[in-house]
Amino acid sequence: MPSLYDELLIAAHGIWNRRWLALAVAWVVCALGWLGVSMIPNSYQSRAKIYVTTQSVIQDKVGISAAEQEKSLNSLRQTLMSSDNLAKVVRGTDLAGTVASDADIAGRAGMLRRNITITSNDDNMFEVSTVMSDSSLSDRANARIAQQVTQKLIDLFQQANISGNRDETRQGLAFLDQQITETGKGLAAVEQKRVEFEQRVGLLPGSGPISERMTAARGELNQLEPQLAAAQSALMAINGQLAATPATIPGVGLGGGLTALSQAQADLAAARARGWTAEHPDVIALQRQIAALKAQGGGNSAASAGGVSNPAYLSLKSLQAERMATAQMLQSRKAQIQADINGMVARQINEPGLDTEQEKIKRDYNVLKNQYDKLLSDREEVRLRGDVQNETTGTTFRVIDPPGLPGTPSSPNRPLLLVGVLVAGLGVGVGAAFAMGQLRQTFPTVQKLAKVAGAPVIGSVTENLSPAQLGERNRWLKMFMGGCAALGCACMLLIVVEFVQRGMA
Repeated sequence: MPSLYDELLIAAHGIWNRRWLALAVAWVVCALGWLGVSMIPNSYQSRAKIYVTTQSVIQDKVGISAAEQEKSLNSLRQTLMSSDNLAKVVRGTDLAGTVASDADIAGRAGMLRRNITITSNDDNMFEVSTVMSDSSLSDRANARIAQQVTQKLIDLFQQANISGNRDETRQGLAFLDQQITETGKGLAAVEQKRVEFEQRVGLLPGSGPISERMTAARGELNQLEPQLAAAQSALMAINGQLAATPATIPGVGLGGGLTALSQAQADLAAARARGWTAEHPDVIALQRQIAALKAQGGGNSAASAGGVSNPAYLSLKSLQAERMATAQMLQSRKAQIQADINGMVARQINEPGLDTEQEKIKRDYNVLKNQYDKLLSDREEVRLRGDVQNETTGTTFRVIDPPGLPGTPSSPNRPLLLVGVLVAGLGVGVGAAFAMGQLRQTFPTVQKLAKVAGAPVIGSVTENLSPAQLGERNRWLKMFMGGCAALGCACMLLIVVEFVQRGMA
């Protein structure tokens, strides 16, 4: 059984015998492959690195967390790739000369969306890259447009960073102001309805539903009854003491002492000296006594009868007046509350929906009031957050690597592709020769012939060539080597042409 080495030798012999077929196939494959490589347009890529962070000393104090900062950065990246921004890029670069309508702008914007890449890492570092490979443009134009597009994206990035927050804050404040105005009108209407309801119904003092107010009024009425009873008892006690106290007591007449008028005036002066005001009950009683004595002639009658006014009687009279006023006030208050309760009970009987109507008005008022207060709070928070983001140095924007003009295409790698086509062509040629050897089998060795024939081989005849045949064979061998060398030289020539074109571009 032949070894693997023998098989390889047999295969190599078969390929060598069909070497011209292999060379022809290799030339055809390489020619087609190199033609295809030459038709691939060059792609020029321009990159830029920028650093963006939203760190501020007081941002965390007003609710701008790190998660919100990261969210704002991602949102900014998505906004940058929007159709509006890409349309601005088209109009702001040399691509504007290749468009004639809105449809062309939309097409160019779609092309840029596929060719623009924005990536970021954990260090707030963004990389913006643009690839241009428009076959309708020259290599120099593609390289220049790639740089222009990247630079325009950076400009839009910075512009969105600076003015985006201000516009968003302005729009948010305008929306909140509109909502506050509308809610304020609704709140004023409900407040007016509540006032009209209370004027129409005449509610009891206090707050809350009618039932709660009536309960509070009954509680106050229950508290007034013992106070009124105590005031009436105190008044009755004073009346009893006053009935048992004489109005005058024996005293000195005109010739030897004070008259009743003089005594009253002395008591009034003493009361004022103690700091009592004109509203004090005792002062009022003394003033009334003095006026009465003056009307009677200065109190001479009492003096001629041998007596003067009793100070205890006068004090009891003032206490009687004070407690009588207290009792009358409590009685009036009780009558008023009782009348209000009776009137409200009658209104509830005649209009059973009053409590429900009041509860609805109160509920609407509370809802609108809470909403109004929340809108005011939200507007102040939005204004403060906007001031923080716009007035502080919270956003840091720095270009680390500006976009450069690419001097060489990023793809395709034509030198490597040309060499790859050469290798592939040689491989296909060798494969074609090997396949042909398998289809048209010969017997390169005695053992193979014996195996196929099934009979022993007596001997083999070695090929003998004349000098002329050897010369002819050497000439064909040189031609074959020349064809192989020409294939390699063609590959090298194409690589040189590629580098020359890059230099010219």
